[in-house]
Amino acid sequence: MNFFHLSDLHIGLKLLNRDMREDQEYILKQIADLAGEKQPDAVVIAGDIYDKAVPSAEAVEVFDNFISRLNEAAPRAEIMIVSGNHDSGTRVNLFRSVLQRHKIHMIGLPPQTPEEYIEKITMPDEFGNVNFYLLPFVKPSMLKAIVGTDESGNNLTYDETLRRLLQRENINTRERNVLVSHQFYLPAGTDPDEVERMDSEIVTVGNVDEVCADVLQPFDYAALGHIHKPMQVGSDRFRYCGTPLACSVSEAGQQKGIIWVKIGAKGNVSTEVLPLMPLRQVRVIRGDLEEVLQQGSDDYVTVVLTDKRDYDVIDLKDRLYRAFPNLLEIRRNVQQTVDYSLRREAAEKLAPFDLCNAFLKDLDEEEKMILRDVINAAQNGEGQA
Repeated sequence: MNFFHLSDLHIGLKLLNRDMREDQEYILKQIADLAGEKQPDAVVIAGDIYDKAVPSAEAVEVFDNFISRLNEAAPRAEIMIVSGNHDSGTRVNLFRSVLQRHKIHMIGLPPQTPEEYIEKITMPDEFGNVNFYLLPFVKPSMLKAIVGTDESGNNLTYDETLRRLLQRENINTRERNVLVSHQFYLPAGTDPDEVERMDSEIVTVGNVDEVCADVLQPFDYAALGHIHKPMQVGSDRFRYCGTPLACSVSEAGQQKGIIWVKIGAKGNVSTEVLPLMPLRQVRVIRGDLEEVLQQGSDDYVTVVLTDKRDYDVIDLKDRLYRAFPNLLEIRRNVQQTVDYSLRREAAEKLAPFDLCNAFLKDLDEEEKMILRDVINAAQNGEGQA
């Protein structure tokens, strides 16, 4: 038995307001081509199909084309997909029973009642059964009717919620079992603050969503999603594959890929990373202006200027955009003394919308409209008791 493990497609993502559709279609075609070459028995996508819970029509079209291409390339493969924290579980769950008849298992919601259990897909081979447990992203509040609450009636922690949910499955450890999950798992004793997180990830305050990875022990392999950098969780059998395409500047230089998992007899699991090559790399280039200009390319580039010379701003941008057509941003690595009292006085003169817009930066038109509505509601006293 062998299968592809990928996750965190984030279809519809904009990289510092750069539309990534062409780049995403390029990398998704590469994945489908690899499926055609390797002919996996299954393809597992561990959450965050889309970048937004309400994806654009264009994002849905990209995903639809990918699944169609994947199905054509590897027609015998079971395609298993769970929702992530960026997805709408209800939308992913749409037509669930219909799609299953065509070897496409899109699981958007976890068990909803005490009578329901985690979706399990069983695939036999010459060594017996391989059971895939498909667990979408969950919050404790979603499962309290099933796993209960603490003695004060409050929601359980993420860790205790996942622990109780998995314990009720009565997993047959004599067979081979695979968990597909989109959560923040950490080996026991690991400080979550020491785990390198990417700028494109949603990080909870105080890492309240942390789950101890010892809950994964009943499984022969855990195909995990949520962390954008490829990472093992205490074992090469429990892995985050990372994003197939850089979703932020903090991912510059990372080698992206698919994990090709091979499961033989019980206890025999091997993995291989199949590298993916993007249409354009995400890069950070540092140096003085003349050094930087000599490295011009079509890649997505953040330029960090280290020289202390003051340039004409318009001329500076024009020269850099000519060298880097897909320039993301320009930073200056120069220490400056700032009079914060003057900055505060200037900020106090701004209208609320302009002040928020200056702080948040790089909002698109849709986000600006939402910001205006929020400010208007606050100024008009809407929602007050």
